[in-house]
Amino acid sequence: QVEMVESGGGLVQPGGSLTLSCAAVGTRFRLAAMSWHRQAPGKERELVAGIIGDSKRHYAESVKGRFTISRDSAKNTMYLQMNNLKPEDTAVYYCRGVIGANDWWGQGTQVNVSS
Repeated sequence: QVEMVESGGGLVQPGGSLTLSCAAVGTRFRLAAMSWHRQAPGKERELVAGIIGDSKRHYAESVKGRFTISRDSAKNTMYLQMNNLKPEDTAVYYCRGVIGANDWWGQGTQVNVSS
């Protein structure tokens, strides 16, 4: 059973930075795609950023130019560098991994952007 383990959330002031990490544990196969999603209170979960293979990246319009997704395929680990954070970035952030028709979600990590 594959487990997605997130870390790196916390409280940060507006304009600050955080880096989230997500490791896929329990598989020796390389994940075909990985992505970050978030869910704010009272809102639906939304895609933040995704990476297919090692280089095909895509971002939600709201985070373009501020967030950077990357991965270490050898370790099945993914990162989300978040800069210039805004209060509207406050949410629970989830990572997702995909191999073929199977996908797995992490438990979520809370990010709070507040002064």
